[in-house]
Amino acid sequence: MKKEYDIIVVGAGPAGSMAARYASEQGASLLMLEKDRDVGYPVRCGEAITKRNLIQFIDPDPKWVVAEISKFVVYAPDGTEVVFDFGEVKGYMLERRIFDYELAKTASTAGAEILTRAYVYDLILEDGKVCGVKVEYRGEKIEIKSKIVIAADGVESRVGRWAGLKTHIDFRDMESCFQVTASNVNAPQDALQFYLGTNYAPGGYFWVFPKGENIANVGLGVSGDHCKKRSSLSYMNEQMEKFFPDASILTQVAGGVPCSVTLDEITGDGIMLAGDAARQVNPLTGGGIGSGMIGGSIAGKVAGEAIKKNDLSLIHNYKKEWNKKRGKLHLILDKIKEEFFKISDEEFNEIFHKMIKHKPEDRTLNKLFMTALAKKPSLLVEVAKVILI
Repeated sequence: MKKEYDIIVVGAGPAGSMAARYASEQGASLLMLEKDRDVGYPVRCGEAITKRNLIQFIDPDPKWVVAEISKFVVYAPDGTEVVFDFGEVKGYMLERRIFDYELAKTASTAGAEILTRAYVYDLILEDGKVCGVKVEYRGEKIEIKSKIVIAADGVESRVGRWAGLKTHIDFRDMESCFQVTASNVNAPQDALQFYLGTNYAPGGYFWVFPKGENIANVGLGVSGDHCKKRSSLSYMNEQMEKFFPDASILTQVAGGVPCSVTLDEITGDGIMLAGDAARQVNPLTGGGIGSGMIGGSIAGKVAGEAIKKNDLSLIHNYKKEWNKKRGKLHLILDKIKEEFFKISDEEFNEIFHKMIKHKPEDRTLNKLFMTALAKKPSLLVEVAKVILI
């Protein structure tokens, strides 16, 4: 470990590893720091990703792909089931512990140095400008200088706050999530299952994602305003008892997912935010792996270019590049989310009853949203934009 680098990345999740890889590929000297003992641990994720988002960064590998997804099965509050069969692989279920290792290896291959159990406890600031990090490593406190720090340190993003960026969001946009990986769960291996309605998870949804024969990730997210009345854990206990009373819990995890639009400011003097730290999660679904990888790759490219051209002001192009690639889409998805989760259970039941009248080959997610938002003409335009993107 050197005393100075061009770029330091804090956090070795998908966003951090992509930032490290793309910056290193441009010749920047780079150090990526991970506070936990292992890259990819602990797993706080449903572990599903679309094929479209994955293959632009890495080829699928049986080492970490545990299921190929070609269907969505969505349930109304009254249990009405609608199957969306895409007829081809549209996504993957991952083994994140192995997947994150592989992403970090791509960064290392590109030239990045990586340290685990390196706890960043503060920033080095000079006249308000971020100039590096303060790290506790193997019992020693060390200061490491850099021209740019990329904070990919998750939803808490202490690094962003230390730099003076406003990272808070409306509590109603913070989903309280609880998930277990459980055995003795009979779930289709080619489908993601979603349950909608206040009886499952108000302001969010309950999910069952396959992880191998008789194993699944089972979880739910409840919007922040509903958590004042009842915890996500209590909803989770109820659903497990209802659907999987004989399941054995292998792992469990709880946490917040920021289902909001991207932060207004994702750069400052010497600092960039990526992934959950920048609120780059899909605001409609809460999916963060793909969008985090996209955000991280853009941050890495922009940071690498700033170093190569010796012009640190170029890091402020990051927001514009993110908006072009993903940010504008997230604004649309956020509008759709706001109205979609206002729909009552009775209306959801009605919508699903209409959907099952369509032939299976005519059922699409776009039709579901169009039917759901039929009374909101302005939002139909937004749905159309999503279809065209």
